[in-house]
Amino acid sequence: MRDLIFLRAWLAVCALCLAPASWAAHAYAQFGDIKYPAGFTHFGYVNPAAPKGGEIRMVPPTRPTNFDKFNPFTLRGTAPYGLGILLIESLLTGNSEEPTTAYGLLADDVTVAPDRLSATFRLNEKARFHNGAPVLAADVLHSYTQLTSKLAAPQYRTIYAEVKSVTVVSERVVRFDFLTPNPELPLVVGGMPVFSRDWGKAKPFDKIVSEVPIGSGPYKIASPAMGRDITYVRDPAYWGNELPSRKGQFNFDRISFKIYLDETSRFEGLKAGEFDFLREFISRNWARQYTGKQFTSGELVKRAFENRNPGDFQGYVFNLRKPKFQDARVRKAIGLAMDFEWMNRQLFYGLYKRVNGYFPNSEFHAEGLPRPDELALLDPLRARLKPEVFGPVPVSPSTTPPGSLRGNLRQAQALLREAGWTYRDGALRNAKGEAFTMEFLNDQPSLVRIVGPFQKALEKLGITMTYRIVDFSLGKQKMDAFDFEVTTLRLPGSTAPGGELLELFGSKAATTPGSSNVWGIADPAVDALLQKVVTAKTRPELSAAMRALDRVLTNGYYSVPQYYGDAFLIGYRPRPFVLPAVIPPYYQPDTWAMSTWWASPSNK
Repeated sequence: MRDLIFLRAWLAVCALCLAPASWAAHAYAQFGDIKYPAGFTHFGYVNPAAPKGGEIRMVPPTRPTNFDKFNPFTLRGTAPYGLGILLIESLLTGNSEEPTTAYGLLADDVTVAPDRLSATFRLNEKARFHNGAPVLAADVLHSYTQLTSKLAAPQYRTIYAEVKSVTVVSERVVRFDFLTPNPELPLVVGGMPVFSRDWGKAKPFDKIVSEVPIGSGPYKIASPAMGRDITYVRDPAYWGNELPSRKGQFNFDRISFKIYLDETSRFEGLKAGEFDFLREFISRNWARQYTGKQFTSGELVKRAFENRNPGDFQGYVFNLRKPKFQDARVRKAIGLAMDFEWMNRQLFYGLYKRVNGYFPNSEFHAEGLPRPDELALLDPLRARLKPEVFGPVPVSPSTTPPGSLRGNLRQAQALLREAGWTYRDGALRNAKGEAFTMEFLNDQPSLVRIVGPFQKALEKLGITMTYRIVDFSLGKQKMDAFDFEVTTLRLPGSTAPGGELLELFGSKAATTPGSSNVWGIADPAVDALLQKVVTAKTRPELSAAMRALDRVLTNGYYSVPQYYGDAFLIGYRPRPFVLPAVIPPYYQPDTWAMSTWWASPSNK
């Protein structure tokens, strides 16, 4: 339900990390591991000779029912998918091979001061907006000013909170000054979206709705009109066609996104040839629907694409702003009612793995007892932490024998009694006699079958959970206002976590409407560890801080961990397309397809 999840994924794709002090270069790597030297011609996973032409038609991996604005940077409303990737560029861009390295895009040189308190970017003289105007330092300053104003979505003020000032040094040179020598800050500003000063000129930023952003990206919008479908057309005069960080990419003349109101019509659209590429998120659909003549003949392909991405976090999340969820024992008890093993056998066809912690299947996942490098970070916070943090990290409850759901529910009953909730008069009640009820808010009707077994197990504890289905727009409004009790959330895994975690777990974000801290986590110990994450100077330091953070969050029982898949489930139409010979290790499938695939000569 959260647009910001995809914003964070986009910022990660544009990742830049700090390099050794006072080093001006074509690229920066946080840990010194730059793969491509100055003068490189293209990334190794693209085809530099890929022909331009043809079209790819897709459906968004999000769940909007329509879009009602073209400004992706304000809080209210829904912008079309793909706009930020295809129309708007940043100073530097990452790639799908190196998690913590970025190369020049709008900027062709970046210098970090010896004291690490500033980063200076020199803009490429060839960089042009779609209106033909050059991309200048004044546009960078304008973008920063608008994004950090109260008229933009609040997460930007969190993301750029440690930027002290932005200075136009000359027409094509801009300097960012920082409040602290935080080694992640050049990453943050290097990934900042840059748009023209002429976009919505003289209008307040939150009133820019129907005007298409004036960006510098490889595509424009074909026919700007609100609705359910959108088509982007490649700009033949795109200024960056020959850039090493763009060579061999964005090859289609047209990229379209179609929105369907339900899963059935969406899949029928794939079979009917209405679009070409669909990422499947539902295991039942993958097992049952992706069969038949079209798949047997090869007209359609069903393929699980491997990757080395960290696992996504997905889970039921509690709104800690509600008094009933403020006791960790209550949250832990509710988690014991979920029987993942039964669900994976009966509902998921064995396709999924259980989520443990917040950063599964990665070097950032905490296991067992704290390691020495974690203890070095946790010990100074001992007075603020529960003793359990220094013991074995909790793992998600299991019903694999000798475990059982019955045994887990007995543990849950004991925890609820300790927290002051007892079963009487047909319900679980507190000392005031109030029954324990909770509303599950979601915009996905397909989850009803998933939530059902969880509901029944909760009933055995005396807890009544109702399921409220809302459309995407209403769901977004309610989540922005934190007007919910329980919902489900999916956070894409990151190979280079950093400042976006302040927006997810930081205390300041907990009280900011529209932020991604939907839980309402406000913990000084978590804040301290977040600072260790964003100030890490080496990969081992980053890993240690992330594992310590994972340990503290997991012991908070803020979520009921669900499940993740370790491959991308894709149905696509192969004949119009050619895939690159090399699949990169770190990627998102829709972005990879529209940026590196190309149309076969016979299908242009």
